[in-house]
Amino acid sequence: MKAHPDNKRVVVKTSTAAQAIVECIKNEDIRHVFCVPGESYLPVLDALYDEESIQVISARHEGGAAFMAEGYAKSVLKPGVVLATRGVGGANLSIGVHTAYQDSTPMVVFLGQVHSKFRGREGFQEVDLDQYFRHIAKWTVEVRDPERIPELIQRAFRVAQTGRPGPVVISLPEDVLPLEAEMVYGPVITKPKPSPSIGEITEVERILEKANSPLIVAGGGIKSAQAEDMLVAFAEKYSIPVIAAFRRHDVFPHDHSLYLGHLGLGTNLKILQTVEEADVILAIGTRLSEVTTQDYRMITPDKKLIHMDIDFETIGKVFPPDVGIVADSYEALAALSTIKVSSPWRNWVKERRQAYEDASNLHVTDEDVLNKHIISIMEAKLPKDTLLTNDAGNFAGWLHSFYPFTKKHTYVGPTSGAMGYGMPAALGAKLAFPDKTVVSLSGDGGFMMTIQELETAVRYQIGVICLVFNNKMYGTIRMHQEMHYPKRVVGTDLGSVSFVDIANSIGADSYLVTNRTEFTHAIDQALANEHPTVIEIITDKEQISVSSTISQIRERSFKS
Repeated sequence: MKAHPDNKRVVVKTSTAAQAIVECIKNEDIRHVFCVPGESYLPVLDALYDEESIQVISARHEGGAAFMAEGYAKSVLKPGVVLATRGVGGANLSIGVHTAYQDSTPMVVFLGQVHSKFRGREGFQEVDLDQYFRHIAKWTVEVRDPERIPELIQRAFRVAQTGRPGPVVISLPEDVLPLEAEMVYGPVITKPKPSPSIGEITEVERILEKANSPLIVAGGGIKSAQAEDMLVAFAEKYSIPVIAAFRRHDVFPHDHSLYLGHLGLGTNLKILQTVEEADVILAIGTRLSEVTTQDYRMITPDKKLIHMDIDFETIGKVFPPDVGIVADSYEALAALSTIKVSSPWRNWVKERRQAYEDASNLHVTDEDVLNKHIISIMEAKLPKDTLLTNDAGNFAGWLHSFYPFTKKHTYVGPTSGAMGYGMPAALGAKLAFPDKTVVSLSGDGGFMMTIQELETAVRYQIGVICLVFNNKMYGTIRMHQEMHYPKRVVGTDLGSVSFVDIANSIGADSYLVTNRTEFTHAIDQALANEHPTVIEIITDKEQISVSSTISQIRERSFKS
């Protein structure tokens, strides 16, 4: 290896294309890659064998591997790397690519491709991979020349991490990987951090000076920019309250007097009233998604919208802003901390904080359903920096409504609503933070979709705690079924599965829970053992959501 004479940051080295790929991954300081092995990219696996700084996590299914990489990336704030083979492996992991795209998560996907001479002949497992993924990835490319590997792989890592983060997919013809060439490596990227202009800051100041009830909607851009502390400082300086975008719970401490709730599915009406009363919305690092904006109805014409995001295409995509600012969230908040405005809205903030506290009160009684008791016990037993992941499903309503996130980097969840996400993402998060307690929450439907990755956890001794809420049905779909077609139940009932027995057979610890006493014992044991653990929680079908039972939904449906 040698430095280029004109630029000491440029390194030249002769190697195979596969070795160059691994060199690029290493240069990004990525310590874990996820895969299902395949013959089409064996040279890359062989090059990884020689790289001691990178651990290869071999999963049971490409979808699970992609979820692990996505959860890892969200946790460590670096690109997740996942490898798979040809069309079949690529198709299997596409759910993880879609999740990374909708969740703005940096990911680099390496897919083995058929031999160049076989392209266009419907070769074994052939799919035009760069075209297949184009609409759900930030960038796709097929590498045809070995000497361009460093250029294209480094570009992939740059694209994945800059602007709005997201997934990049790289197709690797198997005949290119073993070829040798002189590889030229450029410097590792420094992510741009644009700031607002003076004119934009002045305009924000003008709008806030006339405001009576401003509200910050904080999204994943705060987390990507590591701007959580800056957000707290900004909010405190001007007494502007904060509400979290969908599944960005840990963006602001819930025990802070300026936190007013979470915009998600089934959000309490008292929290939605806060948004209705706001006359200025400061949307920071959020794309203002369908769920966050409650079906795009939240920002009405009577409200002023200040939209700040690092991606210019996000500004005005769903709502035209009064001020649109393309900026890094940290830099934007730092720049806006220079404005001078009074804060006549303090009494309004106190009222809305009380409304949030009323809606999220975790005090439990004997009349409360088991799910709420579970959240209460979690809050009491888990370390405050515990990292929680969750799957899609109605069980998450109790987590979203009642669990108090008080520390940053304590939540990872799919804004895409992908089922099967929770447990594999927890494995990625635990590898990112091995000293943290990591707990996943899943329904029986979602957990069964990626249950095979429990064996991955046991094989690599990734000590996650998996809570499985088992009501023997696809609960969210059943809820909508009862809303629109009451009593006409079809396709949503599931069979009896003993997750305890499955966990035992794989080598994980397991506990069956039917009441709060049993759960308290189970969580105590799981925390003490630090071993992959499944806690199966038997829940009541009737209690289908935080706010309604099946009977209540049916009654309302028939009345309407």
